[in-house]
Amino acid sequence: MPKEFSVALRDSLNQELKRFLLREEGQEDLAFALWNPSYGAQRITALLHTAIWPGDGDRIQHGNVAFMPQYFERVCKIAMKEGCGIAFMHSHIGPGWQSMSEDDTQAEAGIAGSVESLTDLPLVGLTLGTDGTWSARFWTHTGGKNFKRHWCRNVRVVGEQLSVFYANEVVPKPKLRELFKRTVAVWGEKNYNTLARLRVGIVGLGSVGSLVVEILARMGFKYVTLIDFDEIQPHNLDRLTIATAEDVHKLKVDIAKSKIERIATAENIAVERVPFSVVEEDGYRAALDCDVIFSCVDRPRPRKILNHLAYAHLIPIIDGGIAVRFKNGEFSGADWQLQTVAPGRVCLECLRAFTSDDAWTEEAGKMDDPSYLQGLPQNHHFKRNENVIPFAANLASLEVLHLIALVTGAAGQADFGVQRFRWIPGIMDSNILRNCEKYCDIDSLVARGDRDFVLFGKDPAAEAARRRQSKSKSVFIRLIPKIYVLEFLRKGSR
Repeated sequence: MPKEFSVALRDSLNQELKRFLLREEGQEDLAFALWNPSYGAQRITALLHTAIWPGDGDRIQHGNVAFMPQYFERVCKIAMKEGCGIAFMHSHIGPGWQSMSEDDTQAEAGIAGSVESLTDLPLVGLTLGTDGTWSARFWTHTGGKNFKRHWCRNVRVVGEQLSVFYANEVVPKPKLRELFKRTVAVWGEKNYNTLARLRVGIVGLGSVGSLVVEILARMGFKYVTLIDFDEIQPHNLDRLTIATAEDVHKLKVDIAKSKIERIATAENIAVERVPFSVVEEDGYRAALDCDVIFSCVDRPRPRKILNHLAYAHLIPIIDGGIAVRFKNGEFSGADWQLQTVAPGRVCLECLRAFTSDDAWTEEAGKMDDPSYLQGLPQNHHFKRNENVIPFAANLASLEVLHLIALVTGAAGQADFGVQRFRWIPGIMDSNILRNCEKYCDIDSLVARGDRDFVLFGKDPAAEAARRRQSKSKSVFIRLIPKIYVLEFLRKGSR
């Protein structure tokens, strides 16, 4: 049984449903839709994708509204043929997250058994308020003819802007403490309440990811998921704000979690540490629990997977990268680019943030094969990993600003497009109109979940890191008795 439930839909479907369900004369209306499941580590999300509209005689409207048996039967046949779940939607007169009347409860509970027996997926119920706010619940079988209602944590509408509607009884509004005075003054109380309750994932806790972590913790974000398999190495210390020399060889997720808990301004902060690659199933499933994800990785295969999550699972991805240039062995410039990807926006592959060929090369383990890398030209992009903290700090700040724009639309700006900062000559380029290439099929995957294919698998780099970490622990354990003996002898000689 999942611990949490949620619903997500792209904005184009949201607009269609609002036009149909919200009637000017105040009459309630209803419709059914199909959904695909997104199974996270702790959460199941219903990815709504296709509305099935009522025809003549399919519903009775008399202020309230009721559907006729033939409409429900038609929906069930379509859902079974498509292998999808069923969502029942209706409108209410009134704004905000809607509760359920006795009639609403009986109507949904009455069809929950048929839906689950025919589709092997629970019924999802949704209510639309007059202000466009969605509320949602799952109905799960508890034995016999009994079904239990689970209120969703949130409903997310993904488009140019990410609109999030929360169930306050599941995830309460944060307390407006005095220390948030300036933050609330800038973004507004409503936007702050939305931002602070997001579950934000950070994939990759290197120079950029560690700075994003610190910014979010100080802004009052409460729910953070940290995904990284690696440990801190001495060469990381010149650009990891979360670490000191005492943290070398410790897991980045552990040090980042500790840092957040020390500096967080939110009360009862909830940090999930995931010491796996997003390429591996544990990391992948943890990412599916998130409402939005920061892609702070520098390899093609994780980017390919995160690109998939943005469209197939309706989780916006904020991605950035740094390119440092050299000429004749001397530094000649640096650029950093960032973009937010989601349905309706250009994807990472069309932006050349990764190529499928490079992702396949990494999957084959060649990026971790010294003999393969040695045979590549010195200026090959697999060998470029230069970065310094001033570059990372600027990129991390820009990425967080992308998140704020995406969620709040503050000052009327929700989409910055593709931004590239050129340190020399010190200018920012922005391309807000760029579209995917004609051959790109990413839009066909929107809200499909993992029903077409599964991308996660083994990650040679993560497995090598765990072997290295295990060896370090083994050496430390063998040294413990010697340390105690030396300490005993030292004390005995006094």
